[in-house]
Amino acid sequence: MKKELQKHLLNVAKGSIARELKIPFKMMESPKDNGLLNEKRGVFVTLKTHNRLRGCIGNIKPIYPLVEAVSKNAISAAFFDPRFVSLSKDEFTDLSIEISVLTVPKKINYCDCDELCRMLIPHKHGVVLKKGSCQSTYLPQVWEQIPDVEMFLGTLCQKAGLDMHVWRNSDIGVMTYEVEKFRD
Repeated sequence: MKKELQKHLLNVAKGSIARELKIPFKMMESPKDNGLLNEKRGVFVTLKTHNRLRGCIGNIKPIYPLVEAVSKNAISAAFFDPRFVSLSKDEFTDLSIEISVLTVPKKINYCDCDELCRMLIPHKHGVVLKKGSCQSTYLPQVWEQIPDVEMFLGTLCQKAGLDMHVWRNSDIGVMTYEVEKFRD
């Protein structure tokens, strides 16, 4: 993705949050080459203040046009991430934003847990884990904090509300995706 489009999307994210906080903010004009902005894509928006996670919300499936997904997920990350209280005006000046644009997730077919571990590529694959109505995902960036494949899958199970060893059963649905990430 061109730097101009990245800057525009970061501006959209920050501007969407500023609008909700009723803070004046100058929006950039939309780039001339904006076909990608209207393409439906999965997107996560991660917010940090003082280098600490402040919110992260996204959609895995390509439901909304890219520019709309960025705006919606920026607002959700700032005000509706259940792990945090809503972002305040005072925090806005220290806010840093990272956007992850996802490829369409692909199902992994595997025979056993050893094969699954071999198929996952740390730092490249984001992983979606699903069992029944329980589902969770980790972006590829999470490998930086959890580089061990077995621990990665175990904590991903826990995030979904499952026992951390459930991933060892082959009846778990696993999909992988990749991201293009950029930050302000």
